[in-house]
Parts: sequence; C-alpha cells; structure tokens
Amino acid sequence: GECVARYDKMHLFDVTAAPDEHYCESDTIEAGQQVVVIKTPYGRLGLAICYDLRFPELFRSMQDVELIAIPSAFTAVTGKVHWEILVRARAVENLCYLIAANQGGYHVNGRKTYGNSMIIDPWSLVLTRLNQGAGVICADLDREKQAHLRRNFPTHEHRKIQCQ
Repeated sequence: GECVARYDKMHLFDVTAAPDEHYCESDTIEAGQQVVVIKTPYGRLGLAICYDLRFPELFRSMQDVELIAIPSAFTAVTGKVHWEILVRARAVENLCYLIAANQGGYHVNGRKTYGNSMIIDPWSLVLTRLNQGAGVICADLDREKQAHLRRNFPTHEHRKIQCQ
C-alpha cells in the first residue's frame, strides 16, 4: 500500500485513429518529463503508459531493465494492427519481460478498446494473454533464462547509439 514511484505519461495521444475517431490528450493532460525505473524484488522495473509504446527510445533509456509494465487503452483500430507487434518488439529489443495490460471492450463514451493483455518474455514469446474481459493473467519470470539470453545475445553491449 505504499507509493514507491510515480510515472506521468510522456507521449500524449494526439491522433486521428480513423476518419471518425480523433483524440487530443494534450487538451486536458500535461506530458511527463521523467523516465521512471524502480528497483523491485524481481529486478529493475520500467514504467510506461499506452502511447509511449510507440517510442523505443523511451525504453532504451531505461538502461537494462528486467521488466517493463505498460498499462494501456489502445483503440480497437490501432490495437488490431499494432498492439502485439509493438509489445513484442519492446520486449525483444530490450531482452526483458513486458507486462502489457490493455483495456478491452466498449466504453460509456462510445470508444472501443482492443484488449489482448499479455505477458511477453525476453525472446518475444507470448507467455500468456487475456483477449477481452475482466481477469488476471500470471506467468513465471525466469531470471536465469533472461541472463542466459543476455550473455549469448549481447545486444546491449553492441549498441552504437546511446540514448541519454
């Protein structure tokens, strides 16, 4: 019950997702400025929210996190074509576990969100998913497998361009 960190979404969703679907979060929300990573008993946990998923430099700047949590409300339109590929890309390019909770269904304001919450492993494998509806998903996080992948596929050491 103790607050150990706060992350304010950096990338605001100001887009036209479909001809009749417009969003402008910057009308009511102020963007955050800080990358947030916290130490947990399971490793370093990076925090991001929804539209942040489209900006890989955010995740690179987290510096070797073991886990990333990204709660989201991807629209049905964008989720169908981009959600899974972006979630899996962020996991594999950072060789980390990614916990991607995504709202799904119809909302009172008429918006439809995609759903498809997932937990992804560092090799981009979907460990578990919940397509729609309320529920809980769990997966084992294998720290030895992650360390093995990082030793044998040392992309973190091969980076030529560093994020600040």
